[in-house]
Order: sequence, then structure tokens, then C-alpha cells
Amino acid sequence: MRTSALQYLYMQKPVSTIILVCLISILPWAATNGFSTKGEPREAAVAVSMLKTGDWTLPKVYANEFAYKPPMMHWMIAAFSLPNGYVTEFTSRLPSVLACTAMLACVLLFFGRRVRFQEAFIATLLLLTCVEIHRAGLAARVDMLLTAFMVTGLIELYRWEDKMEMKGLPIQIPILLSGAILTKGPVGLVVPLFVFGVYLLVLRRYSWRKIVKSLVYVTVSSVLVPSVWYIEAWRREGIDFLNVALAENFGRFFHLGSSNIHYELGHENGAWYNFVTLAAGFVPWTLLIFISLFGLKIARPDSPPRQWLSKCRNGILAMDKVHLFSMVASVCIVFFYCLPSSKRSVYLMPAYPFIALFLSQYILHFVERRSMVMRVFAGVMVTLVALVLVCAVLQQTGVIDLYGLASLYIARASSLETIKAVALSLSPSAITLSVLALMLTALATLCYQMVKRNNIKILYSTIFIMFTVNLFIDGVVMRKIHEEGSSRPLATEIQRRFPVSDTNVYVVNNLRLYPNMYGLNFYMGNCFRDLDAEKPPSGYFLSAEKVFPAIVEKYAGKYLFEELHVSDVIPEIRGRIVLSRFREK
Repeated sequence: MRTSALQYLYMQKPVSTIILVCLISILPWAATNGFSTKGEPREAAVAVSMLKTGDWTLPKVYANEFAYKPPMMHWMIAAFSLPNGYVTEFTSRLPSVLACTAMLACVLLFFGRRVRFQEAFIATLLLLTCVEIHRAGLAARVDMLLTAFMVTGLIELYRWEDKMEMKGLPIQIPILLSGAILTKGPVGLVVPLFVFGVYLLVLRRYSWRKIVKSLVYVTVSSVLVPSVWYIEAWRREGIDFLNVALAENFGRFFHLGSSNIHYELGHENGAWYNFVTLAAGFVPWTLLIFISLFGLKIARPDSPPRQWLSKCRNGILAMDKVHLFSMVASVCIVFFYCLPSSKRSVYLMPAYPFIALFLSQYILHFVERRSMVMRVFAGVMVTLVALVLVCAVLQQTGVIDLYGLASLYIARASSLETIKAVALSLSPSAITLSVLALMLTALATLCYQMVKRNNIKILYSTIFIMFTVNLFIDGVVMRKIHEEGSSRPLATEIQRRFPVSDTNVYVVNNLRLYPNMYGLNFYMGNCFRDLDAEKPPSGYFLSAEKVFPAIVEKYAGKYLFEELHVSDVIPEIRGRIVLSRFREK
């Protein structure tokens, strides 16, 4: 019997298939999408400083500020940028792209050898196409790299207990956990050891002494290399570095104040926030779970609560080891991040691979036994994608004007600018037409499988259509939004029209009072200097338009400001940027 190319790849080269699909999904857009938020250029500027100054320990970035986070991500960006000699959006995002790809491959290998392979393969595809992991894999932020180190570290800890019964210590464990510490700080070690410690307790195979001894070995071996960097950074910056390190690593967790640093820690939310963002992060698959709940029969417990809870406990303990480990990891990671005052959706990403395993099992269960659920979800996806394709065709042919229609009902300027960018992104181009053609192919494939009523093929076709939706969002919609919101055109115009250099461009750096322009700083080569620290006699000054009058008033006794240029609205600061020339009175 002849086997199609896709079936061959799935059956004979599954890991290669995942790597290829992951790279196709995110790698092309790492180079084509500019920076339009403050987080990505803030990280990239650290690598710019490393290459310009040769300081790879604690380089100065925005206005003589040192980096908030440890340098692993920045080292990788700088290393990838060395061949060019300068940092680009592509080299800044490459660590996240590679980390996402490597993590998915490791997850497939880990689960694929321990559970039904189809469950492992679908779990990996759910990770690849869900919103949170896909978005983080394309961002020049530390979160994807941290997640990859933590997840692979947890996998190696599991294998250490499963294969070696915690005898000796494989070198890859301290290497991976050291990488996690050097990416985000002590949390990169604390969370994996918390998960592993609870797992060992649940196993009930080892004494307390054995567990504590093993955790101490892992801790000591994992902190040796990171401690060298922390000691050197503290030696160079002293109390300032210590204040930032304590605020970032302990202030967020223990709800402490941030009076010793020049910015607010932020992101404060209740425990409910984690569960909402977890559901949002697994979109569109949470919609499938929601649909499956209709008609779900829940039988009343046929025993008293105490017996029922005991039965549940025994059922959990009777799980095979990989499912037990995945449950412990999922619960412990979500619980851990319910404790800090600061909460962000990306903090939960280390739990995603383990939750995806159970999600895959659940989906396969109703694919095999409740076929209507899969068909209803597929019908919803067909309707949404068909609507997108129809709107795209009508916009391209001029039948409708999305921006004109939106302006009739929406007054908010930022929303209208986003809709305008989306409308422009649908203009005919090679990339747009190619992506729309692929979406149409995926739509036709899903419709065909729905007619054939083969549920497992409907599931794979739905995953394929979600893959094309991600291509559409990243390669068509967001590419134009990033282009319209990037500070690159403003940086180019300033450098072309005015004699700015690395020695004469100043800002004020106080995030409690003024917004920082990280994107503009990156595109101008990390040249911003601190006005308050250096007190120059003259130079060029940049600030947000909304705070410029307050700055003029603050320095009225020392400087005269002459306004030279006002930009368009920059999404990063949600306003315009003013370039002025100043001199002492």
C-alpha cells in the first residue's frame, strides 16, 4: 500500500516533522516583523551594548541603566549577531525560535516513548498552535528560553529518578538549570525543584533524607556557574544591582515594595488571573473543551465525600509515572505562580507541555467516542476562516473598505490605526496571496474530511487550519501592524535630518514619572544618555509629547529647550515623541 509523504513523515520522522513545522510556523516572521512594543527592544538593546562595548557581564543600556535580568538571552542574541556585527530583529528573536523548536522536539521524544504515540504527537501539535506558546516563540523575550530550560530540566530530573533512582547526577541537569537561572534568576531553579520534590513525595518510594539530599546536590551543582555572574555583577554595581535583584526575584514574590528601584514592579493580579490566562493561552483548543462540556453527563458520587475523595486520591496514585509527573508539574507550577503578587500569562508556560498531555487525551477520548463534538468545533473553525477569507477577498477587490466601515462605529484613534494597518495588510502581495491560498487549501481539506466523517482526520485537518491561521496572523496581519507601529522610521528620520551621535542624545530615565522609548533607543543604536546623571551643557533631548511640558518646567532654571520635530503616534508609548535641542541658560 502506498504511503503519502505526510503519513511517511508522521510515522517515520515525527521529530523532524515537528521541527520543520515549528520552523515554518515562526522562523520567517522573526526577520520580517519589526519591534513595536517596549519589551523586545529593551532586551535586544542589551546585546547591542555588549557588541559595542565588549562588556558581556553587565552592560549599560537605556540611559546608563543596567539590565534587569541575567544575561543568558542577551549572550545568545549577541553571539548570533556576531557574524553581522550588529543586532537585528531576527537575531534578537532567534533564541526564542530555537528554544521553542528544541522544547517541542524534547517534549515529543519524552512523551512519545512513554504514552500512546498519537497522544504525544497531538499534545505537541496543540502546543505548537496554541496562542501562548506560539506567541512566545516569536518574541525577543526571555520567557520562551526560560520555559525551554525549565521543561527540559524537569524532563531530565524525571529521567534521573526513573532510570537511575537518583544515583549520581547527570551533567545535563545542572547545565539546564544553570541556564534557567542565568535567564531569569533563582525562579529557574526553585520551580523545577519544587515540582520534583513534590513528585518524589507523591511517589512514596524515598525517605525524607534521600529526597532532601538529592535536592541539595542539584541545587549546589546548579548555582555554581550563575553565582560567578551574580558576584561579579554585585561587585561592579554594588547596592544598585542588589536592589534590582532583590526586587525582581523576591519583591514580586513576597508582595514587597519597590521604593529602592526607579520603576514599579507591576503586573499585580489575583489568583483568578492565572486560570483566565491559562484558558486564553490554549486558544483555540479551550473552545473545543468548552463545546465538549455540552451534553457531558456528570454522575453524582455514589459514596460519602470522604470515601469519594479517598477513591480519587487512590486513582491519582495509581497513575503511571509519566502521567503522575505531568499532573504534579501542572498543579505545582500553577499553584506556585498563584503566590506572587506579580502575575503574567507567560509565567505559566512551563506547565503547558504537561497540561497538553491531558488535553490531548481528553480530545482523543471524545474524537473516538463523541464524534459530534469534533464536528461542531470543526464547523466553527470553518465558519471563522471562511469569513476571514471572504473579508480578505472583498477588501482586495475594493468591494468593501474595512477602515471606512470601522470609522463609522469606532472613535478611538488607536483602534482605528490598528484596523487601518489590518486593511493595508490585506493588499495583494506575494506573501499575502500565498498565505491566503494555503488557508483556502486547509479550509477545503477540513471540509472534505467533514464530509468523509473521519474524526481523527478532522482533528488533524483542524490543527492544519490553525497552523495556517497563525501564518495569516504573523505573516499578514501582525507584519503590517508591527511595521506601522515600529520606531524604525522615526529613528531613520532623526539620524538623517539631525547631527545626532552616541554622545549628544539625552533622555530622563525614571519610569515612575516618564515613559521610556526602548524601541527608538534600539533603532538609534542604544545611544541614549542620562540627562540627570551627566548634566551636559547642550545636546538633543527626546521625550514623550505628553510629558514634555512637565520636563521643560522641571529644568526651566537650568536649560532652554527648542522643539525640533514631533513624530506620529508611537504605539510603544501610546503617544507622540518630541525631539528638541537644549542648552544651558
